[in-house]
Amino acid sequence: MKKLTANLKANSRANLRAKFAATFLLTSFLSACATAPGNYLDTSRLKDDGQHQNQPAETYPVHLIDGSLVAAQAQAATTPQPLPTSSISDPSQYVYRLSPQDILGITVWDHPELTTPQGSTLSAGGNTTQSVGGALQQPYTAALPGQADPYGQTVAADGTIYFPFVGRIRAAGKTVGELRDQLAAGLVRYIRNPQVDVRVLSYRGQKIQVTGEVKTPGPLAVSDVPLTLVDAITRSGGTTGEADIQRVRLTRNKKLYVLDANRMLDSGDTTQDVMLQGGDVINIPDRSASRVFVMGEVKTPMQMPMLKGRLSIADALTQAGGILDTDANPRQIYVMRGMREKPTTPDVYRLDMTQPDAIMLSTQFQLQPMDVVYVSTAASTTFNRVLQQILPSVQTMFYLRQLTR
Repeated sequence: MKKLTANLKANSRANLRAKFAATFLLTSFLSACATAPGNYLDTSRLKDDGQHQNQPAETYPVHLIDGSLVAAQAQAATTPQPLPTSSISDPSQYVYRLSPQDILGITVWDHPELTTPQGSTLSAGGNTTQSVGGALQQPYTAALPGQADPYGQTVAADGTIYFPFVGRIRAAGKTVGELRDQLAAGLVRYIRNPQVDVRVLSYRGQKIQVTGEVKTPGPLAVSDVPLTLVDAITRSGGTTGEADIQRVRLTRNKKLYVLDANRMLDSGDTTQDVMLQGGDVINIPDRSASRVFVMGEVKTPMQMPMLKGRLSIADALTQAGGILDTDANPRQIYVMRGMREKPTTPDVYRLDMTQPDAIMLSTQFQLQPMDVVYVSTAASTTFNRVLQQILPSVQTMFYLRQLTR
């Protein structure tokens, strides 16, 4: 009887020790955030409204990447984008029309008193003095920062100029030939058979602004030489290494157009080399917006820039080191698109890499800027990861149970 009583007491003490150990272990787990080393966030004062929502989460339709989808994508890529409207589409028909602030040189043969002094100079106040002859040697489309303007007839802000014996006449909006004929007609009463010549000494009335990833951003003057998009980029020193010439932004009359200058350089698509006009603003963006993100079960999750505006699923996965053979689910390779423009309704595409034609489709399906390529995790991998999380706790409880016996 005494032996039985001693055994019961021993078992009772063992049970108490086991309960105490279990309680201590559970308490330790619950307060792990407070006792574990490293940074942590105390969420006791945070109220997460998402935990109290009972409404079902929004669902997104998934489009399977197949041959018909790739064909539709290729057709959409060849659809012409809207181009800026221009009054002159053929460069051979381009004629420059005078504008306020243009400086003119007017010559009346055999009448030097009416001719713009060829030897006169005008100083800007520094050591830069420019003659009329020097101005004529300058490229018309290049800005002349810090240099003086040539001496001549400046078109006033109201578009007029004053000339002896003729008076004040309107010059803005006219061609050089039209202004020459008007001056000759006004001088015929004073000069017999007047021979008049008009030249633009400095084009200052119309300008184009070139900004962004070019080596020498700044204004370019519109002259009697037609100026196209490629001309503007070239005369700005060319692009930098970070330039994205596939998405050149042209602002004209408060409207934004996106042009692909690379199509002009690579395939000779002259429709993208639009003719520029006064007031246009050209911006060459960098490649930060032409990125693709590869995430999930790949060897090297990363972001990668697009090469000349093109990048396929195969390119993206290859640059990321490929999918993980033991962890990835090759049936679920997703492409998420349009999350910046429509974050609540993005387009989701899925590629099944187990199908025979998947390799071909992965090389033909072209990604777009800011696309996210996500490789899903296999179900077995998810289960194994759960086991890895709970196995240390199970082992700890097992050894603690053994020690308390």
